[in-house]
Amino acid sequence: MFSLHDNGPALCDGLSRREWLRIGGGLTLPALLASRACGSSPVKTAGRAKSVILFGLTGGAPQHETWDPKPEASENIRGEFATITSRTPGLTVGELMPKTALLTDRIAVLRAVVTGDSAHSTSGYQMLTGIPHQPMNKESATAKAPNLAPCMGAMVRALKDDTGKIPAAISLPEHIWNDGNFPWPGQNAGFLGRQFDPWLIKCDPSANTFEVPGMQPLSEVPAVRYDARRTLLEQMDSVLGPLNDSRQIAKYDLYTQQAIGLVAGDEGRSAFDLNQEPDSVRDRYGRSRYAQSVLLSRRLVEAGVSLVQINWTRIKGKENQGGWDTHKKHSESLKSFLMPMMDQCFSALIEDLEERGLLDETLVVWFGEFGHTPKFNGNAGRDHWGNCFSVAMAGGGIQGGTVHGVSDKHAAFPVSDAVAPRDLIATIFHCLGFAPESEIHDPFGRPLPISRGEVIHEVL
Repeated sequence: MFSLHDNGPALCDGLSRREWLRIGGGLTLPALLASRACGSSPVKTAGRAKSVILFGLTGGAPQHETWDPKPEASENIRGEFATITSRTPGLTVGELMPKTALLTDRIAVLRAVVTGDSAHSTSGYQMLTGIPHQPMNKESATAKAPNLAPCMGAMVRALKDDTGKIPAAISLPEHIWNDGNFPWPGQNAGFLGRQFDPWLIKCDPSANTFEVPGMQPLSEVPAVRYDARRTLLEQMDSVLGPLNDSRQIAKYDLYTQQAIGLVAGDEGRSAFDLNQEPDSVRDRYGRSRYAQSVLLSRRLVEAGVSLVQINWTRIKGKENQGGWDTHKKHSESLKSFLMPMMDQCFSALIEDLEERGLLDETLVVWFGEFGHTPKFNGNAGRDHWGNCFSVAMAGGGIQGGTVHGVSDKHAAFPVSDAVAPRDLIATIFHCLGFAPESEIHDPFGRPLPISRGEVIHEVL
């Protein structure tokens, strides 16, 4: 008796393709129709962005040394670094981002973003989904009910129907995790179902032998066996022919074709081939794993991917594990590697997109899960702070040279124009052409808006 040893993507009710095939003999169309669909109902806007790049700084980028310096505050608040003028009149930024300072006429700064949550995983959940975690301030939280809201990438896949050869949403070069490898909640499709998960590409684009896992045909599987397997899949699909009107079955077939296209076709593999880039371009971004992932994100939006999320990766041998969670030696870490790496690859991305005529149609969002405390701790570090921090946006319909929101004299709390993650997400989808009231559906078929926030029109 022949068996399938692959669970495959799950359908909305939790059944995998393997289970569909196992019970297929007794499955009827009415039974299929009785299962609740995970559809979407987009409401279009005049947004000009075709793609969005989420430039993620996991661990929380500090507001004081970046977009919201407080030079008049005491040293224990302002830190040791000076400020510099930017291209935007009246806007000063931290001295450790000189390249970015020259590009602020393309950038809008949000200085009063608030989650009210100072735990990495739960504040991160809110930033990625727009929904506060229940409960808030819970560290090392994992994805489980009731915290199963879909991330932005999953909503993009549901709304855009993934019609290309490459999935509409990709995350790289790894998932976000707390110590102990606890993946944050809010990185997948949640209640929408696994078929809408962004494709997670675990890779190191900076490596000389860089290959995306699973993108190369297996050497032990010759072409004739590969063709035979594809023929077998087509034969099995014919058994499910009467069910092809089901949106979920049709989706599965599309994902199968995408997988085949990525492995067997040139288009998908070419998008990941950084060897096609001149050394001068790769050097312009920087040769770190994160920086080369940023370059890869540009190639992916060129290939038609609608949303690419880049997650900051830890660096062995560096203080605070090489991340932005700078509880110790905050200023030293910023100066020695964090800010130079960020400033170089962020500015390179903006300039590269503009030179290629892509910036107007590509929204870039610079963000972390929260900011850092106004005061330094006893280890010369800054701790978690979700009460007020900064986010920056560029391209894709954003009005550069603008600043929205004001914080108090210590960059501790908003004074005016506070922004919640749901507002940020509403604005991102507005730029992508989807109104906040566009609907997705939970497993019970109930319609839910993609965001209950307000579009931040002041930066458009």
